[in-house]
Amino acid sequence: MNTPASVTDSTVPGARPPAEPNAPATADHLRAGQPARASTRLRGSNLKALAAARFPLKGVLRREFAGYNAASLRGDVLAGITVGAVALPLALALGMAAGASAGAGLVTSILAGLIIGGLGGAGYQISGASGSMSAVLIVLAMRFGLEGVLMAGLLAGILILLIGILDLGRVVNFIPTAVISGFTSGIALIIFIGQIDHLLGVQTPANPNALARLLNYLQFDYAPMLAPVLISLTVIGLMVWWPKAWNARFPASVLGLIVTTAAVAALNLDVPMVGAIPQTILLDDRLTLTNLPWEHFNSLIGPAISLAGLCAIESLLCGTVGGRMTGQKLDLNQELIAQGVGNIVLPFFGGIPAAAVIARTSVAIKSGARTRVTSIVHAGVLLLAALVMAPLLGRVPLAALAGVLAVTAWRINDWVGIRGIFGRRFKSAMLAFTATMLATIALDLTQAIAIGFALSALMFIYQISRTKVVSKPVSAAEMREEGYEMKSDAGQIAVVNVMGPLFFGTANTFNTTVEDLSGMRDVILNLHMTPLVDTTGLDAIEDAITTIEGKGGRVYVNGLTEPVQEYLGRAGILERLGDERIFDTSDQAIIAADRYRAAGPAT
Repeated sequence: MNTPASVTDSTVPGARPPAEPNAPATADHLRAGQPARASTRLRGSNLKALAAARFPLKGVLRREFAGYNAASLRGDVLAGITVGAVALPLALALGMAAGASAGAGLVTSILAGLIIGGLGGAGYQISGASGSMSAVLIVLAMRFGLEGVLMAGLLAGILILLIGILDLGRVVNFIPTAVISGFTSGIALIIFIGQIDHLLGVQTPANPNALARLLNYLQFDYAPMLAPVLISLTVIGLMVWWPKAWNARFPASVLGLIVTTAAVAALNLDVPMVGAIPQTILLDDRLTLTNLPWEHFNSLIGPAISLAGLCAIESLLCGTVGGRMTGQKLDLNQELIAQGVGNIVLPFFGGIPAAAVIARTSVAIKSGARTRVTSIVHAGVLLLAALVMAPLLGRVPLAALAGVLAVTAWRINDWVGIRGIFGRRFKSAMLAFTATMLATIALDLTQAIAIGFALSALMFIYQISRTKVVSKPVSAAEMREEGYEMKSDAGQIAVVNVMGPLFFGTANTFNTTVEDLSGMRDVILNLHMTPLVDTTGLDAIEDAITTIEGKGGRVYVNGLTEPVQEYLGRAGILERLGDERIFDTSDQAIIAADRYRAAGPAT
């Protein structure tokens, strides 16, 4: 039956107009050989815009230093000195915790402050040796030695650089918060478990698996030493109970190291110490082009990916926190480029992998930092400490550094996020958090992230699979209230409302609803609450059209979102229906179906 004139777009508001015969040339026409009008100047400006998007440092610096003056410089310098004091004990401790040396931790924080801080995506970011990184690195050190740690850092730096250049940093946003929180808590446990020997003054068999090591401690076949226990408790106590107002002027961690180091010297206690710290930033134990451990290359790819992902996650989280505190947005791609360059350079000086650190960044902002000058000054403070104070730093007891790391491990946890997950009883988030945390301490860190991500994906699919598909026959009374009098049998027209995504997880619900439309002749598919469809959803729609048309009925659609419209167009469904059966609202589609039936005999 031919479509009657009463159903054309001139009589049904909202119908899609037909294409105009003399419409302007489109991109398809240009591709077919018609002359393009884009000028060389336009192409040049496009290349400049692309370069600015891929390498945005110039624009970042221009915005950052706008209105910079002597007062700003003074604030940056004072903040840099404060951050340097805070970073010093952490740099020493994290270098040891990573399976390297205290000197490696210092070199890492010095060069990271200079290189990554100088090239970073925001002036407030402070990078250096990271607690979360050390949890990965200690395992590598046990398996492959220091060379493996340095090689993994180099590979991670290359990956991070590529992620930044290729604008792939946004992928980090796809990792659920519960997975990140669980991963962070697992890392905190690894850090703490790795320091129990130093906290208690004992020596237990080394084991790269944190869970196995914890179970070994629970056998209690060792005898703690009093002096290391008292030293670590002193540092922990000072860091926990030192007033915040005083901590802003003199960090409790530094005070703890001074007090315990002085006590050890005064009492002549026989406890393990840091040992010699080289008075240079070019360490003997470093990577060179002639000693790259290629024999471990394949084994280090997985850990390198973990390190790269961890660095990207930490940079994003640090930038988010810093951005909230300052109102300045982090340029993630530039930050990743900076992290990549820094981590490529670090191994050749003997430094371990680095990342942006939330704690040091927060201290910098609270201390009045405005630009990246703070990061550079903080690096200068650490360099001065390495050159001048190395003999004194070498006498710091390991139990004191273990106390610093124990408190750091506690503070690494995302307690606000954890309370939100468990306090509100979000079951899927609770499961993802717990599984990721346990996998982190029991398995390889790469596997832990994969498990947490897979669990979150399955939970998400399950949740969105509960899409409701509701059918409802047209009511002549309701249409009358809308100002339209039905001319055919309204009871033979049904509106099927799809309230959610139509994909492989919901297609069966849709099919069941369509199959239950007994006695209905025409069907209106209301998709205005459908944000997306996949190929399974497309097949379900096509099957519905075929089934309904096979019984003499017609299918109309309305409320297409842009992604759904594009997908239906590519599948040929829109062409199959024709413009006269595609509308903006259900009422428009009902009117079109009614007029079509009223204009001729039913088929």
